[in-house]
Amino acid sequence: MYLVVGLGNPDAEYENTRHNMGFNVIDKIAKDCDIRISQSKFKGMYTVENIYEKKVIFLKPQTYMNSSGESVIEFKNFYKIPNENIIVIYDDIDIEPGTIRIRKKGSPRYT
Repeated sequence: MYLVVGLGNPDAEYENTRHNMGFNVIDKIAKDCDIRISQSKFKGMYTVENIYEKKVIFLKPQTYMNSSGESVIEFKNFYKIPNENIIVIYDDIDIEPGTIRIRKKGSPRYT
């Protein structure tokens, strides 16, 4: 099982800001794959889907950005998801808009 988390803030004032990029990516995946992020649990909106024979949870925590870990840890513990199967999507002020960076761990700076 995998957990794909898009970070953002739930209030409408953040809807079209860079800070909600994680939410926007989850919404785009949902639209492209014709799935609905419509269930609510552990302070988050989510869905569980089968993708290439693997269960994947798509999660949008409904707390503010700095508290999103509360929702993530609840899903991780409840579904017994190992850390290596958690993907977190968020904005990064250190990279140009429209680019993507994938990393396993470490500093937000390029090193």
